[in-house]
Amino acid sequence: MNIFVGNISDRTTEDEIWSLFDPFGVVYSINVAYDKYSGRSKGFAFVEMPDDSNAVLAIKELNNSVVAGKTIVVYEARPKPERPENNRFSRSGPGSGFRPRY
Repeated sequence: MNIFVGNISDRTTEDEIWSLFDPFGVVYSINVAYDKYSGRSKGFAFVEMPDDSNAVLAIKELNNSVVAGKTIVVYEARPKPERPENNRFSRSGPGSGFRPRY
């Protein structure tokens, strides 16, 4: 199960998140989201656990707990929504800025 962990401190490390989830069972991976310009955490991470029953228990126990002075939110991650195609170069429709040549 893929788990979303939000509202984490920008100083929280993968090791600290690992120590939160490790008592609940095997943790496959932890992915903290970092800002590509500043290198600081964006305040959320994803944790992957293979056993759904352990993951559900971890979610139940860790949601709304305080870590590094912040109340974190923990829930099952939802799939990323589909993004529409980038039609930036489309030449049709109102407001497209396309004028036919005469």
